[in-house]
Amino acid sequence: MDTPAPKSERLLSLDALRGFDLLWILGGEGIVHALLALTGWAWVAAVSGQLKHVAWHGFQAYDLIFPLFLFLAGVSTPFSLRHRLGAADRKATVAKIVRRGLLLVLLGVIYNNGLQWKGLDQMRFCSVLGRIGLAGMFAQLIFLYNAHRLRRLWWWLGGLLIGYYVVMTTTAAPGFAAGDLSVEGNFASHVDRLLVPGKLHRTIHDPEGLFSTIPAIATALLGIFAGLWLQKPNEEVAPWRKARRLALGGLLCLAVGGLWDYAFPINKNLWTSSFVLWAGGWSFLLLAAFYALVDILGWRRFGFAFAVIGMNSVLIYLAGKFISFGFTTNALLSGVAKALPAGQELILAVGFVAVEWLFLWFLQRHKVFLKV
Repeated sequence: MDTPAPKSERLLSLDALRGFDLLWILGGEGIVHALLALTGWAWVAAVSGQLKHVAWHGFQAYDLIFPLFLFLAGVSTPFSLRHRLGAADRKATVAKIVRRGLLLVLLGVIYNNGLQWKGLDQMRFCSVLGRIGLAGMFAQLIFLYNAHRLRRLWWWLGGLLIGYYVVMTTTAAPGFAAGDLSVEGNFASHVDRLLVPGKLHRTIHDPEGLFSTIPAIATALLGIFAGLWLQKPNEEVAPWRKARRLALGGLLCLAVGGLWDYAFPINKNLWTSSFVLWAGGWSFLLLAAFYALVDILGWRRFGFAFAVIGMNSVLIYLAGKFISFGFTTNALLSGVAKALPAGQELILAVGFVAVEWLFLWFLQRHKVFLKV
């Protein structure tokens, strides 16, 4: 085990957990699937089965990747804005927050469509980065204007979750019964069909649609609560107490989200209020675990392996769309893979992730980061 971590304003565990989260969409799931094909082990089959999205209602581990990333954006908010909470800095801070949010929306459009105009009807404007940009932006603005009256943040959280629940269960698309939560009949998709230009991801529904971004703000707010707790000086709140409180918050969110599922099903596509709490619960628990391992027990090498990815998260997400890491992997390892046909798929899957990691490590060594 490594020596305990030195005191630092930056939490390595936050970057490490962000990197762990991204790993699964950067090729981690490919390693698991390849390992299953090679071994057929039951426990690998169980993990592999979790690495896909639920079609509509329900939840699997793969459905946590997106909300966890947004949750972590919320966790970093109290740290990034801690010197900008004064009224004198507010105008400049608001401008910076809005500019960053809109830039992520623009990057999301580029990610979806490339650097070309395909005609309005062929453009997809909703995106993962767009939701992170908008939800994170509004959550940061709510925090900025309520940082000295934190009780109001709870009112905002409750208002967003309960308000979305009331709207979604008392309205529907024309021709459907109130509270219809089907792909065709739910109110959120109906609003998106009316207001969002271009095309939706699933023609009549977009999982990153405009209306369902409203409850996503609550996901970022949950992260802000976690960040406020972690920001407390260790002399005031001992690190292990912080970890325990995060874990307790996670269990509470899971309990409330699980109960709410009976009235308002857990659904990532609609980002239902129960989904916010259920995904938030697992996010709290993972943050507690990474904080304990990396920042309390000092597993710095373990944390660094994932932090290399987490410190350049937006860059690697975009790079995967425009850089062929698979080409480099095949060029380097195809010969070895062919020599070991039984493990060919696994070798290439591990190599693909290794090539991405080395690319990010090179950038990190030269202090090249995409700041948004």
